[in-house]
Amino acid sequence: MAKVITVNHNVFAANDAIAGEIRAKLKKDETFMINLMASPGAGKTTLLLRTIEALKERYAIGVMEADIEATVDAEKIEAAGVRSIQVHTGGECAMDAEMTLQAMEEFDTKNLDLVFLENVGNLVCPAETDTGASRNVAILSVPEGDDKPLKYPLMFTVCDVILISKIDTKEFFAFDDAAVVERIHKLNPKAQVFFLSAKKNEGMEPWLQWIEENIREWKMQDAEA
Repeated sequence: MAKVITVNHNVFAANDAIAGEIRAKLKKDETFMINLMASPGAGKTTLLLRTIEALKERYAIGVMEADIEATVDAEKIEAAGVRSIQVHTGGECAMDAEMTLQAMEEFDTKNLDLVFLENVGNLVCPAETDTGASRNVAILSVPEGDDKPLKYPLMFTVCDVILISKIDTKEFFAFDDAAVVERIHKLNPKAQVFFLSAKKNEGMEPWLQWIEENIREWKMQDAEA
């Protein structure tokens, strides 16, 4: 008969400890960091470019682009006029806290108000690991379908905001707005859901307001501490 043992040690404990250190550093530096997650092709980089365009005159912004290979996205961000670094994950399907900490060392976060971590593109691995970000945000594009919260529940559970992107394509895809919101809120009642099209610059204002409100709250919490 096989021997059975019970392991009570959390295999993510070391990662979670580093993530806590990252959040403490972000608080100290008064830097708000968003972990942006989505499937490949959901529109992460397009959304970032539109967001940067709207906010870069008011905030010092930096972007960490995580990919298994290539530097295409980082080059696009640099061309938009903000600091960007490319993080190659060595084959890993998501960023963890140690990778995030190493990437942060390339920035002087004390001189940045807002940092975006554009995580590796998929709806599974990034949801499983705490990067130490201030907030988690996921993008679900209309072409992907309104059933994704049913198929990838963890992603929609761990995020503070869900952005329904590419709403300008609704005429070509069957996408039920009410159903997707209901499915998200069943998993995560506190999640905010915004519908937008970064390409057409539609519906961006609520998303931008959320960022600005959270930057202010983040810095206020640091001051109160």
